[in-house]
Amino acid sequence: MVQLLLNYELHRVLGLAIASTRHRIFISTADLKNVQLPMAARAARCRSLLSMLDDLAKRGVEVRVLHSGIPSGPFLQELKRCRADGVAIRRCPRVHAKAVIIDGRQMYIGSANLTGAGLGAKSPRRRNFESGILTEDLSLIDPMIEMLESVWDGTQCEQCGRKKFCPLPLEEPAHMRNVEFGMRN
Repeated sequence: MVQLLLNYELHRVLGLAIASTRHRIFISTADLKNVQLPMAARAARCRSLLSMLDDLAKRGVEVRVLHSGIPSGPFLQELKRCRADGVAIRRCPRVHAKAVIIDGRQMYIGSANLTGAGLGAKSPRRRNFESGILTEDLSLIDPMIEMLESVWDGTQCEQCGRKKFCPLPLEEPAHMRNVEFGMRN
């Protein structure tokens, strides 16, 4: 299955996909903001991405977020408020891939950052024009997981030509440092 997603479809489909995660979610984005996502197919109410990830972690889901920029102020405020202890977040300035991989079986990959404008959560007049695909094709998902894992675990740091410009490689929020984020069996 490969489904093309355009503009506002990203907001609805990703919200539902993230909420359906059972075991593991791996998110990669350049920009990380506290975007609001729908809770159900025809939901009028939305929840913040971080609160959704926090709830997944509380249910035992492994949650990883890899990003490049400094998260938005509202995202950092909510991160402090909910503590999101089970949400592993790392920062690598070279990350530019936009992907959401759910349970190793479903993947969104496309142009949109996890921001309101990127996912079409803002009004039709204030959103970006974005596109992506949602797929269950393991021949596409598995290499993406391998690439993101190699950034996550620091394998890419050895050959990184920008390492000297990286203030803190694979940066994690202070309250998450020295915590093991290995794979769950």
